[in-house]
Amino acid sequence: MLVPMRAVLEAADKGNYAQGAFNVNAVCQIKAAIEVHEMLRSPALLQGADLANGFMGGRADFKNSTLEDKKRGAKNIADAVKKYGADSTIPVVIHLDHGKNFDSCIAAVEGGYTSVMIDGSSLPYNENVELTREVVKYAHERGVTVEGELGVLAGVEDDVFADNSTYTNPLTAIDFFRKTGCDALAISYGTKHGANKGKDTKIRKEIVIAIKECMRHEHINGFLVSHGSSTVPAYIVEELNALGGKITNAYGIDVNQLVEVSHCGINKINVDTDLRLAVTRNLRELFTEDTDLRNSASIGPVYELLEKYPEQFDPRAFFEPIMDTVMYGTIGDDDMARLVKVVEAGVKEALAPLIVKFGSYGKAPLVETVTLEEMAERYRKQGI
Repeated sequence: MLVPMRAVLEAADKGNYAQGAFNVNAVCQIKAAIEVHEMLRSPALLQGADLANGFMGGRADFKNSTLEDKKRGAKNIADAVKKYGADSTIPVVIHLDHGKNFDSCIAAVEGGYTSVMIDGSSLPYNENVELTREVVKYAHERGVTVEGELGVLAGVEDDVFADNSTYTNPLTAIDFFRKTGCDALAISYGTKHGANKGKDTKIRKEIVIAIKECMRHEHINGFLVSHGSSTVPAYIVEELNALGGKITNAYGIDVNQLVEVSHCGINKINVDTDLRLAVTRNLRELFTEDTDLRNSASIGPVYELLEKYPEQFDPRAFFEPIMDTVMYGTIGDDDMARLVKVVEAGVKEALAPLIVKFGSYGKAPLVETVTLEEMAERYRKQGI
């Protein structure tokens, strides 16, 4: 069943575990992500980033996505989540990651998303508050959860980038929750976007603890989110490079640190790079083990792009020749079926250990299966 994100985060907060939030960019990735969550009886929180919507709308050069591209892509992603998740035995959320502006959030909600993030962290504080509050008013009327962001994470993710981090001030976080009415807040406490988070990075759990304690003291009923939290498994990077990749300076966040902050107040942990690496490694492995596929009419062009861009690990760099499969799940021949199979396997390999580590396995029954209509009524009664 599709549910608003608030229901999933409430269960995580009460159960003292974190919910992994995983970015998806293709129908087969969505299918695999839901299946592995079902296998582990975990709630599923899938994310389509703002530019992922553009990509899934048919814009291979997704950094130049238009609003119309994002509208089409949001619907394609939400339709796939509904196809595999609407009748699932587990609660499923589809969340917009790093919504760039108000229109991007509208596109996601109209497409069928049950949760949106509006990222105003690069704006002056008062403008961030005003933008987030505007999105909250629109989304809550429809029962849709809203995540804001306060503080700046260093690193690069799609069109989100910064050279340095600005840590979140706990008192400002309280003010932000109060003024905006947002459900969840992404904070900056030492994590970093991208595949290079720095060797032996130490995240500052004391910031999480301080914000959560202030929230309890001030009776703020909200949730904290950790962005830039991919673990970047070293073995996958090594295997990918052994297969012809050229990935350098790839260091993630120690998963044990993430487990620790999951017990300090972090309710949602965002992971993207791990999936990208595992899928790209599997693509390279496929063409290495069966060289005849390099000349395949349907998937041979994917191999050509793998060879052309050895430093790339985002599968979207290689998917342009198979956009029908990416956008709609079309499988035209046996070669395409084999490619889809390895993509799905990569997603499951990346997600399964994190679902277990973060503690959401077996927790699906703890999530209230509330509808968007029911949640909208609750917001209305609460005046938010």
